[in-house]
Amino acid sequence: MTQWIEDPEGGRDRGPRAVARAWFEVLTAPRRFFRAGVAPADQAPGLFFLMAVVLVAEGGRYLLIADAAPAVSSLPVAGPVLALSLTVVLVAPVALHLLVALQTVVLMALVPERAGVSETVQVLAYASAPCVLAGVPVPAVRVVCTAYGFVLLVVGLAVVHETSYWRATAAAIPTGAIGLGYGFRGFEAASAILPTASDLLTLGGIA
Repeated sequence: MTQWIEDPEGGRDRGPRAVARAWFEVLTAPRRFFRAGVAPADQAPGLFFLMAVVLVAEGGRYLLIADAAPAVSSLPVAGPVLALSLTVVLVAPVALHLLVALQTVVLMALVPERAGVSETVQVLAYASAPCVLAGVPVPAVRVVCTAYGFVLLVVGLAVVHETSYWRATAAAIPTGAIGLGYGFRGFEAASAILPTASDLLTLGGIA
């Protein structure tokens, strides 16, 4: 899960600058990114990428939303710092590991000839790129972030596992729903938008 090989063939470069470049590339040219930037056994850069996304998203949520982070009465900073550290260092890697296991099972049923587990790790990790803005307390922003993350997941699965977009979409639904819908709170944001849209339609009908 955390293997970081010395010379991956076509894998990602190392360091913060490489993470920033990967973020920009996967958002702007996902097909090319997944074709050139995913290498067998080169999982650690992807894992680090996901941890960086979670750090920004959750850190932003704690800063922008009152009472979003747990508080310790005697040490007001300790609660958010501890919660953020546990989320980034423990929860994110474990969640990725479990989602990859689920994704692998689904791919086994839908894509007989596919790439390895390490490539799937990287696809799921890099598909989280738009969710750096998931901590912004605007439901529409969070919906767009998670929806685009799902699109990247579909593109990544199709390109890396060399399958059709129909199969990639079907394979992405369970992991996308859990990771993006629940993990990055896409469903919660969508549920906040739907009543508003319904109210606007009602008002429009009355007018």
